[in-house]
Amino acid sequence: MNVQTTERFPDMQPAELRAAFFRVFPSVALAIIIAAADQTIVATALPAIAGEFGALDQVTWVVVAYLVAATIAAPVFGRLADAFGRSRLLLVGLVTHAAGAALCAMAGSFGALILGRLVQGCGGGALTTLTMALIGEALPPRERGRFQAYIASCFVLASSVGPLVGGWLTQHAGWRACFWAMLPLLVLAFALALRLPRRAPPGAGQPFSFDAWGALLFAGFVGPALLAFSQLQQLTAAALPMAFFLAVAALACLFLLWCQERTTRHPLLPLSLLAQPVIWKADLMSGLVHGAFVSLVTFLPIYLQTARGLEPSAAGALLLPFSIGGFLGGMLAGQMMTRTGMAMILPSIGLPIATGLLVLAAMFASDLSDLGLALLFGLAAMGMSTSYPVVQITVQVAAGPARLGAAAASVQFARSLGAASATALLGALLFGSLAAHDPAAAALFGRLVREGAGLLPTLPEQARTLLAEALASGFRAAFLGAAGLVALGAVLAWRVPMRRL
Repeated sequence: MNVQTTERFPDMQPAELRAAFFRVFPSVALAIIIAAADQTIVATALPAIAGEFGALDQVTWVVVAYLVAATIAAPVFGRLADAFGRSRLLLVGLVTHAAGAALCAMAGSFGALILGRLVQGCGGGALTTLTMALIGEALPPRERGRFQAYIASCFVLASSVGPLVGGWLTQHAGWRACFWAMLPLLVLAFALALRLPRRAPPGAGQPFSFDAWGALLFAGFVGPALLAFSQLQQLTAAALPMAFFLAVAALACLFLLWCQERTTRHPLLPLSLLAQPVIWKADLMSGLVHGAFVSLVTFLPIYLQTARGLEPSAAGALLLPFSIGGFLGGMLAGQMMTRTGMAMILPSIGLPIATGLLVLAAMFASDLSDLGLALLFGLAAMGMSTSYPVVQITVQVAAGPARLGAAAASVQFARSLGAASATALLGALLFGSLAAHDPAAAALFGRLVREGAGLLPTLPEQARTLLAEALASGFRAAFLGAAGLVALGAVLAWRVPMRRL
């Protein structure tokens, strides 16, 4: 596929490539870390949040609300960035993220916390979309894999330190400290972003009008669709009418969005871009895999703290192999792309292996030691993460330099929507399996989340046995759900047309 990148990226020597990369990377590195840490630092605080607000069956919305907002914000910021400049919009994203973090830290109710997470998610969607677009703006496509180690290092730093910091802060200073800790980092990231070069965007000087109707209809699709998942998660007949109504509203908005984007001059979602087989297949694959990844990051701390009785800080430490595996898989895929030009080979191999490992974890988790289980999930994360750099660069190549913002936004949109949907789906599998096993066990699980592992020694032997069986059944269903998502991603990895850059 000819994407006509030679005019923008003439032949560059290795020294010129490094200079071009390091003109941008130091100024966006902290923004990448903040965007990546948003999930991991909060994950170990979820049981404490559920305990304070009494919202056990809704606690996944601390994650899902963020992802809903990030899903909506990604194409909005991507479109605006292509028109007005990516570095300027990055500053707006940092300010938005800081406002959301402050709202979360001061939340007096679960509803206020969700509102703060929505605002924070808008900023997070901007950070992820714009940092990747800024790096894509500085380097030719194939050479982006050469510097994937630096980008992956930011993600692994956030993913590795996030659970440890989140667990320590939750245990010693309360869950609100996880949000307060973000503010000084955001101030520093803003100062670094001011140093970014101000490049004229490809659409500079051309007439531009923002697709407000497209943004409104897009929000009207994403919000109700994910709320419908939330209703279904309750697994009660009373929730079905509302879930049906929300699903119909989402489908209606999706149809109107399709009509709007076909006719408007400056669409929020360029359908010609999204219709390319390379892009929609790669995006869908990424959404499925990222959904499984984020769901595991969300539910593993709950599993380790309830089923295995660990403190938040110890649970955070056991997520380290998962984070390190994610780093190694992404770095390996990036280096392979640079040296060979092959794009989809590694995820075509890594995702089936990850599927098998997740099935093993689901079936034999109770038979493994804490360390053995952590290492198994670490290997699964390595297989899953081979898709991350491959998808990002493949989609950018297919889109071309003039639509880097839209390309990065399409990836972020797919990942955010996939993560939000998968978290709601796996939450439904977990809580539904607990309720189906025994309502009394589901009630005990709620007490265990609220009161901590110290509750276990106070329970009668029969109650402990019942709870252990229910937890094994519930988390087995959730882990098998994650394996199913990765398996679908593996099928798509073999079907993406662009195999070589």
